[in-house]
Amino acid sequence: MSIRTDTIDNGIGRVETETKERAMTFQDRLTTNAHWLLRIGIASVFVYHGILKFSNLEGFANMLPITYVEVVLVALANVGSVLVLLGGFRGDVLSDLATRIGAALNIPVMFGAIALIHWGRWNFVPTETHPMGGMEFQVVLVLLMLYLVITGNTGIQARARTVSTA
Repeated sequence: MSIRTDTIDNGIGRVETETKERAMTFQDRLTTNAHWLLRIGIASVFVYHGILKFSNLEGFANMLPITYVEVVLVALANVGSVLVLLGGFRGDVLSDLATRIGAALNIPVMFGAIALIHWGRWNFVPTETHPMGGMEFQVVLVLLMLYLVITGNTGIQARARTVSTA
């Protein structure tokens, strides 16, 4: 740990301040970058499901209680949101906005999936009444995306500042 002394002119006189600094440890770097685990998990799910829908748009339109155009929009939201979400990695305002928008794009899609297909059963295991399983997995995805919508990159930046000045 080191102590840095800065001299600041506050308009009345010069004031010296001391700031404690310490080197960023391996644990600090892990904490600062742990958000990537959430981003990669969300991205892998939505890229997979988006590509799956694009590979058989008509089949999905026949299987699901939505139109062909809605299946295309859902697939675009699945894949497009991932590109935006993974693009939000810098510490600037635009990246923060990209993180929030990328996470928000699939929330309505998940609410639609819950309401139209998975409602009435919590467990994700398929049954006779719910051949595509319950809503457990979709609710978890919504909560993860809500976390990123609420925190954006601001939480990441705050953790980085806390870690570097602690």
